[in-house]
Amino acid sequence: MPVALSIAGSDNSAGAGAQADLKTFTALGVYGLTAITCVVAEVPGKVSAVVPVPTEVVAEQLRLSCGAYPVRAIKTGMLHSCAVIETVCAVLESISVRPALVIDPVMIATSGARLLEPEGIAAYRERLFPLATLVTPNLDEVGVLLGRTISDLESMHEAGHELCSLFNTAFLVKGGHLKGEAIDLLFTPGGQVAEFTAPRVPGVATHGTGCTFSAAITAGLAKGVPLPDAVAAGKEFVTRAIAGHFRWARPDGGETHALNHSAL
Repeated sequence: MPVALSIAGSDNSAGAGAQADLKTFTALGVYGLTAITCVVAEVPGKVSAVVPVPTEVVAEQLRLSCGAYPVRAIKTGMLHSCAVIETVCAVLESISVRPALVIDPVMIATSGARLLEPEGIAAYRERLFPLATLVTPNLDEVGVLLGRTISDLESMHEAGHELCSLFNTAFLVKGGHLKGEAIDLLFTPGGQVAEFTAPRVPGVATHGTGCTFSAAITAGLAKGVPLPDAVAAGKEFVTRAIAGHFRWARPDGGETHALNHSAL
């Protein structure tokens, strides 16, 4: 059984964060471990509290997991602070056989809440990205990294090539915030670009798609799947999870939606 590790926040609604990662790993036949970086009180559309886990506890979770299990792939989700990013990098650099590393640079929640301290952006760029196998920013995160708005497919191509060249690692630029089909572009060092498309599913108001997508890619890498194939399989998985989403009625007359991580 291949093993994958998620370094992420805890989401009580289980639609995003470490809980979504664990459900994705399980659905795809991978044994999942977690290192919790913070506890988040949230539901789709609202983040009401974020409490960080002490960095020494984050480090100990990582050291214990990597010492006891044959971890083949790691993903990072919400790291929240520069201190946590530095801690994660220090532990990863101490591992003799380094697993594949997928970085989901969680900066802004679907609700618009900021999930990363401003100093953390520099830490991502200078410390974590150089260790990555793949970085998976959405368009808002690409905009933060490059200091400009990414608003169409042409600017996605320009941004992806620039990021890939700048950090010398693969980037998956996710275009889910654009209108029309959900288009994601995989850029790898050397100038190659692969496009992954899926029909947009209307009427879905949930969160955790980025977490789920990156976790599915991580699961593929843990199983030894080549990166482009892992991205393609991850795209299929998250599309099914969105299309088969759950709905529950709320007392206020609205609905709560959630991804269906078992929609295989």
